[in-house]
Amino acid sequence: MLPTEDEALKELEIAGKLNPGPWVKHSINAGIAARNIAEKVPGMNSDKAYVLGLLHDIGRRAGIVDIPTHVYEGYKYCMSKGWDEAAKICMTHSYLLMKDEFSYEPETEQEKAIKSFIMGCQADDYDRLIQLCDSLAVDYGFVILEKRFVDVTRRYGIMEGYIKGWEVAFAIKEDFESRMGCSIYDVLPDIGKTTLLTPKPWQPK
Repeated sequence: MLPTEDEALKELEIAGKLNPGPWVKHSINAGIAARNIAEKVPGMNSDKAYVLGLLHDIGRRAGIVDIPTHVYEGYKYCMSKGWDEAAKICMTHSYLLMKDEFSYEPETEQEKAIKSFIMGCQADDYDRLIQLCDSLAVDYGFVILEKRFVDVTRRYGIMEGYIKGWEVAFAIKEDFESRMGCSIYDVLPDIGKTTLLTPKPWQPK
């Protein structure tokens, strides 16, 4: 189950007031990227893709920026609304390696819950699409994957598994392009211009 597009946009508006930051515009652009790509992929629902992109980071409404917390808060919030499809995306969007992300035993209760969920689910086209669009969308538009990877690394440093995650993102890109019959970059507005912009990495207060 999913909210309507208007409901999802309203949720983002409310969340942005609770926790202001560029993540809101990033989420809107992730939704646009997901919609535009899904429109070119046979069998995908572009409206559904748009809503899932809008809500993938909704857990940031809680004011927390680390990955496990915003992932789990988003999952819990969407489940409280009955939006199980959006809840799944909240869980999967940050874990491109899926089950291979958890070669260790988590210590916190929320990470244990995330691991249990990821180990018990299978990523579908919508999970993979939002994982990809999360790496294409920034608050000021769209960028090529390499630019986004550098931006995230400048903010957080190199974490274990980053390179493997990048390889997964490129594989997802190639899979969608083979079904679209064109480059994903062909459907992202002004990506040539925004990729060349070099704003300083955003840091939470």
